[in-house]
Amino acid sequence: MLYYKEFISSEERDWVVFVHGAGGSSSIWFNQLRDFKEHFNVLLVDLRGHGKSKDLLQKYYEENYSFEFISRDVLDVLDHLGIEKAHFIGVSLGTIIIRTIAEVAPERVKSSVLCGAITRLNIRSRILVFLGHMFKRIIPYMWLYRFFAWIIMPRKHHAKSRNMFIREAKKLYQKEFLRWFKLTNEVNPLLRYFKEKEVKSPMLYVMGSEDHMFLPPVKQIVEKHKNSTLKVIENCGHVCNVERPGSFNRVSIQYLKQHS
Repeated sequence: MLYYKEFISSEERDWVVFVHGAGGSSSIWFNQLRDFKEHFNVLLVDLRGHGKSKDLLQKYYEENYSFEFISRDVLDVLDHLGIEKAHFIGVSLGTIIIRTIAEVAPERVKSSVLCGAITRLNIRSRILVFLGHMFKRIIPYMWLYRFFAWIIMPRKHHAKSRNMFIREAKKLYQKEFLRWFKLTNEVNPLLRYFKEKEVKSPMLYVMGSEDHMFLPPVKQIVEKHKNSTLKVIENCGHVCNVERPGSFNRVSIQYLKQHS
């Protein structure tokens, strides 16, 4: 089972489950804990191969590795703790995991907050992924990760979130990085399906105004999906919860309380 940490303030309160992205860990939610614990019970998880789930046993690992496989890891923790339904908050590739949970187990999702959501790979990102696949077994994986981090979060004031993701990625095994990178092969077909099929639960996208790769497609999907809402945080890049934690916490908590 995944490593998890729970913070229970009251049995009467809703649960919020935080899901990090590729190369991260539950530590990226440090700036959210204090504020969210005032209103909700909080569950942090480290995804397989990340953080304190780094050495998780790998039964049927290679054959079944997919976004659904990773999502069911998270659901296993909820089953273990007896959490029937929760709000979910994710960042970057973690938003695809939450969207997958909403697909395979919609009855478990009260609402979702997707930070730096990935809803489509544009031409630039597809070229980057193509180049990554060409060189992933030739050059050290951290070179690739640093390169992607600089492309996604290029500005000087993105340095805090960029450096944090690079620092966390250093803790990954190279094989684990390559498994996640392999998942990019299924991203676009999966995202096309998600674009066409809207989930029934409420969904808030929290995006930075400077998230040049991922904000435009989110705007398109919000126009199409009636249960989705977009909040853009100004002067912010891809990882709003790190760059603008106060703003992120305020809009997210308000939204979740509206749907509790």
